[in-house]
Amino acid sequence: MKRLFLALCFLYITHFTWASFVYIPMNHDNQQNHLKAYGIVYYSLQNGFKAKWLLNYDGGAFLIENNALIINECKIRGVSYEVISDAQSQIILQEIASPSKNQEAVTLEKAPKIAVYSPKDKMPWDDAVTMVLTYAEIPFDVVYDEEVLNDKLLLYEWLHLHHEDFTGQYGRFYGTFRTAPWYVNAKLRAEEEAKKLGYAKVSQLKLDVAKKIRDYVVGGGFMFAMCSATDSFDIALSAEGIDIAETMFDGDPSEPNYQSKIDFSKTFAFHNYHLIRDPLTYEFSSIDMTRKRRIPKTSDYFSLIEFSAKWDPVPTMLTQNHTQLLKAFMGQTTSFDRNTVKSNVLVMGENKTNREARYIHGTKGKGFFTFYGGHDPEDYTHRVGDPKTELDLHPTSPGYRLILNNVLFPSAKKKKQKT
Repeated sequence: MKRLFLALCFLYITHFTWASFVYIPMNHDNQQNHLKAYGIVYYSLQNGFKAKWLLNYDGGAFLIENNALIINECKIRGVSYEVISDAQSQIILQEIASPSKNQEAVTLEKAPKIAVYSPKDKMPWDDAVTMVLTYAEIPFDVVYDEEVLNDKLLLYEWLHLHHEDFTGQYGRFYGTFRTAPWYVNAKLRAEEEAKKLGYAKVSQLKLDVAKKIRDYVVGGGFMFAMCSATDSFDIALSAEGIDIAETMFDGDPSEPNYQSKIDFSKTFAFHNYHLIRDPLTYEFSSIDMTRKRRIPKTSDYFSLIEFSAKWDPVPTMLTQNHTQLLKAFMGQTTSFDRNTVKSNVLVMGENKTNREARYIHGTKGKGFFTFYGGHDPEDYTHRVGDPKTELDLHPTSPGYRLILNNVLFPSAKKKKQKT
């Protein structure tokens, strides 16, 4: 009888362990490190554990199959968690499933393989995405022009574009920084790279890279871009076969009347924009709102748009947060003029008063893209040479959460988005 009792106890304990879950809250009050929580979910998927993303529930909470490995990682990384029973998890899922609730439980299937398109000599703090991926302990590979041209993107499910200039105009920094050693050296390196890869001009190399990235998305990839990688990417595609770069950028003058030759049908997100011809102006086109904004820093915010979790799970995933109102932040490309955003592109974050879109999403072929304006969500006016942001001081940053929503998005078992 004693042996039978012990055997029954063992079965009960193992069943309880199997049928319990690690619950990770993501609201404002109960999560001490929102950013590292995403890393826990990624780590769980890497190790083959089942997980669900509870959209619009408790700030976009996560439910992970219980295991001592996951609990230990939560403790090490300082992520708030709770172990709940199978019965408790079923109550939560039943509540979410109610037609009266704007909530949904999305199954997360596998950890996406991540690539960051960035020059190899850039430091992690030069880019918000590499910085937050590092902080959240989410692994990524750095790729650049040669890897892209050699179709290495096919190895990845998720691609981030560093704040790159795909037009070959070196970020339009000429007016202010043309004599700065970092600018001179960066220009020389870019020209050497183009020559090594068989191109006469950097603009020609960057166009081919942009087209490879376009094909990657069309084939089913997910592309996330911030700052100048957003508008310069579309501008490069729309100016295919047209010289829009002035002499100081590529050695010869731009084409006369090039604005009339721009083909907006080739772009992902933007249309009806006007290119800035003056090479001394730190701006690519009328897409960006930086020079048009007259908003004091103290009142500079943008709001996330609420979507139907059951009918529009894709934008709902991408806007999960513990607040709907976020601090705005500047960048070379700060935000997007609503008049230049195509009608089939979804605006997910905006400043209505200023008619600017901050956070947009769309589809291209079988793939997806998200553009996020600004440089660093926790540094309002990050300038060249400024110190890096210490994310240990911002572990609950809602602006950085938007980046990590995109990182997890390819893990989700997709439902067909309703239109």
